[in-house]
Amino acid sequence: MKLEKLVGDRFKERPADCQIDSHAIMLKGGYIKHVANGIYSLYTPLKRVTKKIEQIIREEMDAIDGQEVMFPVVMPASLWEESGRYESIGSELLRFTDRNDNKMVLGMTHEEAAVHLVREYGSSYTKYPFMIYQIQTKFRDEARPRGGLIRVREFTMKDAYSFHTSQEDLEQYYDKCHKAYERIFARAGVPEVVSVKSDSGMMGGSVSHEFMLLTPIGEDSIAICSECGYSANMEAADSIIENVKDEISANMEKVHTPDSHTIEEVCGYLNMPVEKACKAVVYQRNMDDSYVVVFLRGDIEVNETKLRNFLGAEIHPAVITEESGIVAGFIGPVGITDKCTVLFDNSLKNTNNMVCGANEEDYHFTGLDLDRDVQNVEYHDFAKIKDGGICPVCGKKAITVSRGIEVGNIFQLGTKYTKTMGMTYLDKDGAVKTPIMGCYGIGVGRLAASVCEAHHDEYGPIWPMAIAPWQVHLCAVRADNAEVKATADKFYEDLTNAGVEVIYDDRKVSAGFMFSDADLIGCPLRVVISPRNLKEGCFEISARDKSFSIKCPVEESLAKIRELIAQMNTSL
Repeated sequence: MKLEKLVGDRFKERPADCQIDSHAIMLKGGYIKHVANGIYSLYTPLKRVTKKIEQIIREEMDAIDGQEVMFPVVMPASLWEESGRYESIGSELLRFTDRNDNKMVLGMTHEEAAVHLVREYGSSYTKYPFMIYQIQTKFRDEARPRGGLIRVREFTMKDAYSFHTSQEDLEQYYDKCHKAYERIFARAGVPEVVSVKSDSGMMGGSVSHEFMLLTPIGEDSIAICSECGYSANMEAADSIIENVKDEISANMEKVHTPDSHTIEEVCGYLNMPVEKACKAVVYQRNMDDSYVVVFLRGDIEVNETKLRNFLGAEIHPAVITEESGIVAGFIGPVGITDKCTVLFDNSLKNTNNMVCGANEEDYHFTGLDLDRDVQNVEYHDFAKIKDGGICPVCGKKAITVSRGIEVGNIFQLGTKYTKTMGMTYLDKDGAVKTPIMGCYGIGVGRLAASVCEAHHDEYGPIWPMAIAPWQVHLCAVRADNAEVKATADKFYEDLTNAGVEVIYDDRKVSAGFMFSDADLIGCPLRVVISPRNLKEGCFEISARDKSFSIKCPVEESLAKIRELIAQMNTSL
């Protein structure tokens, strides 16, 4: 392709209001154009990148016996009513009515459509196991789109659904898919992606993993053990706190703490460390606004995902009213109102001589010993794991908390969808059984943006050979020179005939302008044909990542480029 014919402009200046490099690069380099909040059009270079990513995905899904299908973008609400998600999912699901007043939805995920497609087919045990997948546009009415293609509302996704007759068979296939994902990310140029234990969220199921690209701009927090390699999303990471009781438990005493509402104010007033405080965090259930009070150690934060999962309900930070019986800023477990659900975090196990609210304005208790002073305490894990915390696997204080972008996820769904939607099969003994499902997703646009985020410099992206929009960027410096133009035209033809993907810049512009555009397009190899090079009887071949720059004799250049392409493809 000739660069002068490439639709889309490239810009010298970084766009305003772009906090994330990949977002800025894709706008600046003519990859995407903003249409609406969280919605983008893709220009040719990015379309070529995503097409290659999709091909890698297809090859790896087909290799584990996946069968490609296509589900509709628009679905009747009745499918989602069957599964129960039409009501349980919030405003992320776009609901509307058609001209005949039928309730419809835009697909944000396709579990319901997958079950609908195969529930008659899968009526006998002889049909199992099988996996179907699609690469399809989806819409999720995301509240806070950000970072260009990192978090959008409309997106292209590969989603796959496997069906099994036993948990053992699902686990075996889940492991196959986990390995396939590792191959996909390695082939796409981000082998550094890590698999972490995650929370299943709205998808349901008991086991799930996210695949994370570690980067400071990531919106997810990941706990990683430097000793044993344990990794988990913060939402799912087990928090382990070890406390050592003081040898003597003091008597509990009520003390006056005027104008001390926060843990820091109270502990400062009483000259106590925050680790010696029993903190209260208050929520309300969305369904009925009933109050939930979580007590935990003063230096520990509530993990709201764990709390939601424990309650089986959506929650929001509480608005404490006078009628609630809760004394804001002075809440404690001794004498607390029975109008609320009271929960205790594991971080309070084996503690004594703690300070807590006295459920009375301007008063706290000191000397709290939960095992002595509160009846029937049950401890559960409601806490966020801390940097430097204890690893749940090896038990060492080796947890580090990093940021990451989620580029894929896999779930063991169990019978959540097949059961509610009435999918059954007859086993070999004639008994009616419910099949078990797995679900496996990769965001194509997000993966492209993540690769750009992982591999770029101040000038533009450094695309891996496997997904680069073109393999070679051919620059005819001084295209007004007849010899340069003729030689470059011939080499462009030779490259094209050899099956090399090449973008050819023969514009009559300065070398600096030409190279700046080449940096923004980010092809792995650059070939420069110039009067100086021709005088020496060679072409200049260089890598976009600046790892090498060589002068190659003209007659050997085609073979050298094909050799370099092969090397750069196999080095992933």
